[in-house]
Amino acid sequence: VDEMVKKLPEQKIVWLMVPSGDPVDQNIEELSKYLKSGDIIIDGGNSNWKDSQKRHAALKEKGISFIDCGTSGGVWGLKNGYCLMYGGDKSSGDIVEPIFKTLAPKNGYVYCGTSGAGHFVKMVHNGIEYGMMQSYAEGFEIIEKSPFNIDLHSVSKAWEQGSVIRSWLLELSTLALEKDSKLSHIKDYVQDSGEGRWTVEAAMEFNVPAHVITAALYNRFSSRQDESFAMKLISALRNQFGGHEMKEEANEKN
Repeated sequence: VDEMVKKLPEQKIVWLMVPSGDPVDQNIEELSKYLKSGDIIIDGGNSNWKDSQKRHAALKEKGISFIDCGTSGGVWGLKNGYCLMYGGDKSSGDIVEPIFKTLAPKNGYVYCGTSGAGHFVKMVHNGIEYGMMQSYAEGFEIIEKSPFNIDLHSVSKAWEQGSVIRSWLLELSTLALEKDSKLSHIKDYVQDSGEGRWTVEAAMEFNVPAHVITAALYNRFSSRQDESFAMKLISALRNQFGGHEMKEEANEKN
C-alpha cells in the first residue's frame, strides 16, 4: 500500500472496490496510515449507507475526505460505462467528478447529497432491481405453465422491441433463455447480497409501504428451503379446524 500511495499525485485519490463490511474498514485503516489531510477515499462498493456516514465522520477528523459511490452496470459496465451515484462533501465531489464523468455514459452519474446519500440511492436501486426481476420471473413462469407450449426465448426477444416492459434486465432474460428456455441446468435457489434487505429496513424506518420489494426478498428466502415448516403447520391447522386434506410424508423404509 505504501508503494502504491507514493506513486499517486500530491492530492491522492484512492478508489476502493471491495466487499462491504470489514474489508472496507480494513482497507481504510491501512490507507489512513499513508494518506494526509486533503486526500480522498472513494468507496465504490455496495456498502451500507449508515456505515458510510460513520466512515465519513471518522476520516473527517483526520482531514481525509470520503466519497460513497454506488456503482451499477455489472460486468457489462466495462463496455457500456457505469452508472454512478455518489455522496459526500460537495467540494470533494467536485474534485472527483472528472473521474465519474470518464467512467459513466453520458448523463450517467449523479451527486446525490451529503455523506451516505450515494450508497443510499444505490441501495434503493438494487431494491427496485429485486422487484423488477421478480415480476419478469413470475410473468415468464405463468407463460411456461400455460397450455400453449410458447417459446419463452422468442417472446422475450420480441418484448425487447418497443414493448412497454422492455429493459436491460429483459435483454438479459433473453440471453439466459436462448440456450435452454426451460433453464433445466439451473437450481431454483436464489441468494441475496444484502441491499434488498437494507431497502426493506429503510422502508420500515421511514414508514414506506414497499410491498413488491419485500415480497421479492422473501421469495428469495423461500427458494432456499428444501421444505417449509410454516407450510407444514398451515396444512396441519387446516386439517385440525376443517378436516381438510393433509398430505403426509411417506414412511422411510428400513
